[in-house]
Formats: sequence, structure tokens, C-alpha cells
Amino acid sequence: MIHDYKGKSPVIDPTVFVAKNAVVIGDVTIGEHTSIWFKTVIRGDVAPTTIGKRVNIQDLSLIHQSPDMPVIVEDDVTIGHQVTLHAATIRKNALIGMGSMILDGAEIGENSFIGAGSLIPPGKIIPPNTLAFGRPAKVIRELTQKDIEEMDRVRKSYLDKRDYYKNHTELGHEL
Repeated sequence: MIHDYKGKSPVIDPTVFVAKNAVVIGDVTIGEHTSIWFKTVIRGDVAPTTIGKRVNIQDLSLIHQSPDMPVIVEDDVTIGHQVTLHAATIRKNALIGMGSMILDGAEIGENSFIGAGSLIPPGKIIPPNTLAFGRPAKVIRELTQKDIEEMDRVRKSYLDKRDYYKNHTELGHEL
């Protein structure tokens, strides 16, 4: 479902795949070749949400804001299954592992990898090119070439999936 909220409507590039049972409401902007997967909820009813190009937001994820604290997801980001992003910033090429929670004012650095099930507390900054993991998350180490290759593989696989699902309109919204 794609809905306006108090006169603000989502702005979604026509190349985006939005699953039919995903919900996108209000002040939300989604860039080219992005995919919003099944049962994801993106509510732009408190502050803006801006999602870049070639982002994948996987099944059952939730994106919301706090007053005067938008959500920003830059280009080429992977958001794993059941991730909660709340008033946070995710820099380009980052990967957020499944089941993670990224809370108000947190910032995930460019090319960073957040391990599955992690909790990034309010205001925490994860530096670029690092692996962080835990509840609360701590930086474990710098990323390896193997980590970067795996992040690229996942990102590219979701671009391929977006192409397939976008061409099967019974599964997604007509934009």
C-alpha cells in the first residue's frame, strides 16, 4: 500500500520494486532501482525518509523517524530482513544484518557491515569500513576484502531480484 499522510505523498522512482504487501506512507523519497520487499513498513509521518539508489530493504523491515530526526539511507545499501531503522543515517555501501536495530541519531559509516542481531544505540557512530556486532554493538575490526566481496554479492543479487520482481507486476505496485 502506498498512501499519502496529511498532504505528503511518497515520491518513488518508477524503476523501484515495491512489494504489494509493503506499506509506504507520507514523506518518503525512494531512488532508482531500489527494492522494498514483502511486509516492509516505511512510515514518513513524523519526519522525512530519504532512500537512495540501488538500495534493498528486505522483508519485514520497519523504517520510522522521531521529530526533527529523519531517516537517511544513502545509495547501494543493503538492509537485511527484519531490520528496524529509527531516525538513523546509513551511509553508502553499508550492510545492516538481519534483525538489527539502528536507533535515533545513530550513523552507520560508509562501507560498514553491521552483524545480524546487532543493536546500535541512540547517537552511536560506527566508523567507515568496519565490522560492528553485538547488543550494544561494538566495532570488531576493519573489513576484509572477503567482507567487501560478500557485501557486493548480496547487493548485486538484490538488483537482479528487483529486475525479476519488477517484471512480474502481480507481485508489486504499479508505479
